[in-house]
Amino acid sequence: MKSLLLSSAVALGLASAAFAETQQYDLDPSHSQIVFSYDHLGYSRTTGMFSGFNGTIMWDEADPAASSVSVEFPAQSLITGWPAREGHFMSEDFFNASANPTVTFTSTAIEVTGEDTGVITGDLTINGVTQSVDLDATLNGASNHPMQEKPWIGFDATTTLLRSDFNMGAFAPFVGDEIDIYISIEAGISDT
Repeated sequence: MKSLLLSSAVALGLASAAFAETQQYDLDPSHSQIVFSYDHLGYSRTTGMFSGFNGTIMWDEADPAASSVSVEFPAQSLITGWPAREGHFMSEDFFNASANPTVTFTSTAIEVTGEDTGVITGDLTINGVTQSVDLDATLNGASNHPMQEKPWIGFDATTTLLRSDFNMGAFAPFVGDEIDIYISIEAGISDT
């Protein structure tokens, strides 16, 4: 009887450890967007968006601080609704996309601040310049996706950047240096 109880306890312990392991989630490019806005000469707030990008979240449900995130996308995937502005943004005044075609973010730390909130610190590289940034993040949901029929998670995050920190400060202060960023992503457990 003792050996049966011991083997049951070991099996339960192993099952709990397996459940608590970090699991890979792949971003759903059809439901992941980065929207930014900035002041234009004091007349309006102009916006742009990146969508359809790839990334990976290594999610530890039992210990979210042990999780990590990595995202990359081409600068030229920018959408503003005005092709001439998109072309200007790709020039040396801003993204310099011919020399620095990829934007990347790799987390370096996660601080849990509440039941569903945290601060994700990471290295953001734009225009060949890497800066540490903090994202104020909220876990929107973690459950089985009703259509995909597999584990799914979703997050929102916000931050504010100075474009001059990334050698993109053309026309400041007339065109706002401060950029407000809103991120909303979904990710499903990896099939690989």
